[in-house]
Amino acid sequence: MSKKDMRRADLVVPYVEPQKDQKSGDMSSTFTSTMPMAAMFTRNKLLGWTSVVVALLAWLSESPDQSAKNATPGYLSVGMSLVAVIVTYLPLFLPPTPNMRGGTGTGTEAPPAVPP
Repeated sequence: MSKKDMRRADLVVPYVEPQKDQKSGDMSSTFTSTMPMAAMFTRNKLLGWTSVVVALLAWLSESPDQSAKNATPGYLSVGMSLVAVIVTYLPLFLPPTPNMRGGTGTGTEAPPAVPP
């Protein structure tokens, strides 16, 4: 076999990076801003921890052009999701106070009967 180089320089096609689609919205920014709010409203611990993971992944995969375009930086989204986790675990450390009347009602029921 011949050790001669058989490649032809005239057939080489240079690599050209494809254009990025400008119409695509940034869904990771939407998730990182809405998931912590949903976790705080529902007090769902799993949703809170999921928001932390999604925010960390979005922060780590953030490109320089995304960070310049987005109004919310990645570290702020991570901080917001950590606050959501703290809020979901808050009833463990600060239990809710009982009702003022000592009952277990919601405060919307009829008043108790007056003794004669």
